[in-house]
Amino acid sequence: MNIPYTSEVRPDTGVYNAKLGIWLFLASEVMLFGGLFSAYIFLRTGAATWPHGWEILNIPLATTNTVVLISSSVTMVMAWASLAGGNFARFRRFLGTTVALGVAFLAIKGMEYGMKFEHGLFPATNTFLAIYFTLTGLHGLHVIGGMIVNVYLLGPGSKMWRKDPQRFTNRVEVAGLYWHFVDLVWIFLFPVLYLL
Repeated sequence: MNIPYTSEVRPDTGVYNAKLGIWLFLASEVMLFGGLFSAYIFLRTGAATWPHGWEILNIPLATTNTVVLISSSVTMVMAWASLAGGNFARFRRFLGTTVALGVAFLAIKGMEYGMKFEHGLFPATNTFLAIYFTLTGLHGLHVIGGMIVNVYLLGPGSKMWRKDPQRFTNRVEVAGLYWHFVDLVWIFLFPVLYLL
């Protein structure tokens, strides 16, 4: 059975089904993170005192992580563009690099968490750290989710390239949209938590 509009665009929306689905899913994710950012703003403005992120957090590590995650967005785009150009081997190199950069991001974040724990800084220490660990932890879970999808597309999911290359290219594009969203969330988290 062939589901319509998996490769061709829908006449009513102008996008194929998976792209419509990911945009709807990302809208719900915007609401999730928007609610958490709103909670941060209310807690910060209502607090008598509030620590500055640069006093507690490691800005050089976070800056490195920002560069790593932005680089992974570039390699994700290059992976999709390689498929669009019909170059499967190049796609595999770029998507593999994206996954490796995701691993590097999580390793750096894990190192940063470890440094906090060594200094006795836990979510229960104060409201700022509770928000910090909640937002960055949830973001880290999203990075892991994106990496699982990318590893699948790199491995067993890539069999679709031989049968239906356009549909596979669409799947990689959808995974890329999710990955870019994860990067965009970090672009907001970095200044809000570390620099303000």
